[in-house]
Amino acid sequence: MNLRGYRMRDEPEINFIPLIDVLLVILIFLMVTTTYQRIRELQITLPEASAEQMTNRPQEINVGVDAEGNYVVNGQVFRFSSADDFAAALRDAASDMAEPVIIINADANATHQSVIRVMEAARFADITHLTFATNEPVSE
Repeated sequence: MNLRGYRMRDEPEINFIPLIDVLLVILIFLMVTTTYQRIRELQITLPEASAEQMTNRPQEINVGVDAEGNYVVNGQVFRFSSADDFAAALRDAASDMAEPVIIINADANATHQSVIRVMEAARFADITHLTFATNEPVSE
């Protein structure tokens, strides 16, 4: 016996518009309340790294950059005037090398621009292998 009678069952309906409204409100709230750090507020100390020593060393060109922006190429002091002049100095240093590797020994307080200048001059000199010299981290 069917005491309830026959009724059509309504299918439940999911309305996405209120869900989208809630998500947009949450997104706006997160965008307004998030604080963004500026680059000048970063506190970083460079460079330190630990790695195994290489057993066979490739042909190297050592380039030194100090905190004042002075450059040394294989022990010879170089005054940076342009990337082309510095590239010529790198070409002279790599004249008898098949695939030279430039090792950049930059002071931790050297400017980023002075290191970029070395990299740009290496590109002008068609030297594609670059690496950076670091110190072992000091254990406390």
